[in-house]
Amino acid sequence: MKYSLLDLSPVPEGETTAQALANTLDLARHAEALGYHRYWLAEHHNMPGIASAATSVVIGHVAGGTSRIRVGAGGIMLPNHAPLVIAEQFGTLATLYPGRIDLGLGRAPGTDMGTARALRRHMEASDTFPQDVVELIEYFQDPALDARIQAVPGVGTKVPVWILGSSLFGAQLAAYLGLPYSFASHFAPAALEAAIETYRSTFRPSQFLDAPYFMLAANVFAADTDDEARFLRTSQQQAFANLRSGRPGRLPRPVKNIEEVVAAPFLAGAEEALSVSATGSPATVRREIGALLDRYRPDELMITGMIHDHQARKRSFAIAAEVLAEAVPA
Repeated sequence: MKYSLLDLSPVPEGETTAQALANTLDLARHAEALGYHRYWLAEHHNMPGIASAATSVVIGHVAGGTSRIRVGAGGIMLPNHAPLVIAEQFGTLATLYPGRIDLGLGRAPGTDMGTARALRRHMEASDTFPQDVVELIEYFQDPALDARIQAVPGVGTKVPVWILGSSLFGAQLAAYLGLPYSFASHFAPAALEAAIETYRSTFRPSQFLDAPYFMLAANVFAADTDDEARFLRTSQQQAFANLRSGRPGRLPRPVKNIEEVVAAPFLAGAEEALSVSATGSPATVRREIGALLDRYRPDELMITGMIHDHQARKRSFAIAAEVLAEAVPA
């Protein structure tokens, strides 16, 4: 089992987007040194606390500043884009950084509906995501003799494509197309077990995979003590509550008493969203990650964690890497 890292390029309160993007590159180099397999970034728009909206640009920045770690999108929200444009972008990345680029595809807009309209201009009632995925994959394959449209760069790069999801739709599509599947259990775990069962039981072997390949996403908030880790976690709890109450902003500073800052209904919603997590000292994180691996048996674990202080965030991922290196045989 491999272990990887998802970075949303958080913009903490008191910092700028330039600092957030500098932190992303620093964290990617840190992750590479720690032995993480992949480093993924996500497409979100109109989010003051997330700096990775131009995802392919940030991926190029990270890939250019590292040397071995795979870098990719977790994910690109395909309904926002023409498949040919994404094929050209990721074909260019794969040409510049061969053997290191991944493309995870999501079906959601990654933003509110007003921003989605600004991105797409014309909103279609029909859902063409499956057809768009197939079209995009075809652009990465070897060129057909009669192909009138090609992605240049892109054609022949065979960029690995993943399906991302938080419902049974993505699980069914990934299984039908024989693609690897990653579930967004780090923020929407409700359908996790049903999605895993659907994906594994209906998977059809393909030119890409002989057997299902499932990635579990989990939050990790690790520190030297349980109390410190719970303190660091309060930034993401506040961020979830702010988003759910229609007040998205920069990543809040941690607080000592989260119950005094976040109303009970919103705090309960944040706890539900963050239920697939490991929070605590190295010993606690070891136990809680072990429980997740035993329960869900993923082929790969991708961890994330929105922590306000950059150095504390690096320390959290270092602790997680130590734990995972012990849990995963070389």
